[in-house]
Amino acid sequence: MSVQRLPSSYKIFHGQRSSASFSPLSTYSLFLFRNGARITHASPFPSIRIRRECRKIAKKGLLVQATSESSFGLRKWLPASDVNISDVLWPSAGAFLAMAMLGRLDQFVASKGVSFTIAPLGAVCAVLFAAPTSPAARKSNMFVAQIACAAFGVLAFSLFGPGWLARGASLAASIGFMIATGTTHPPAASLPLLFIDGAKLHKLHFWYALFPGAVGCLLLCLIQEVVIYSKKNFKF
Repeated sequence: MSVQRLPSSYKIFHGQRSSASFSPLSTYSLFLFRNGARITHASPFPSIRIRRECRKIAKKGLLVQATSESSFGLRKWLPASDVNISDVLWPSAGAFLAMAMLGRLDQFVASKGVSFTIAPLGAVCAVLFAAPTSPAARKSNMFVAQIACAAFGVLAFSLFGPGWLARGASLAASIGFMIATGTTHPPAASLPLLFIDGAKLHKLHFWYALFPGAVGCLLLCLIQEVVIYSKKNFKF
């Protein structure tokens, strides 16, 4: 059984539990597994020391989860540093392919003065390719939020015209809608602002609820499937 001593003087037993008391009010337990470590601390106060030690463990390539058994319910995650080439290569390639294909589609709609390569779709790429298991990457969340938030932008512009009131009202409505319906998708929140400030998009009226946001997401979802398949079957 290997033992690692940390600056705080408590021990890590690989595969077993180790506890140490730093004060009458604080007790810490650490569980170290093959792919990560979990630190549980029972204390009425957050500890800077335990967070510092979590970061040191995370730097060594372990996924650390610090949880609290106190009434405060403190919970903190620290990312693992063991990232392989496939985790970087395929999402990056997917993003390049997405922008290339959206740029190609721009050639077909250029005569109408609109474009597929809008900033919100860049944010969607980051969500779909870098965090495909997150709630924001769920297809239902993405399409519902994209359509609703874009529609809120058109409605606010129709009621208030361009300006801060339309921006504030549309953004507030978008966030409230996503929270109320459980369809949180952060990139969609930028669609109302893009419409209100983009004069070339005003000619779309309520068609903006579908184009270019929701239609562009269809293509991005197909590319995401390719990225997921490639990461699973072609590892480096």
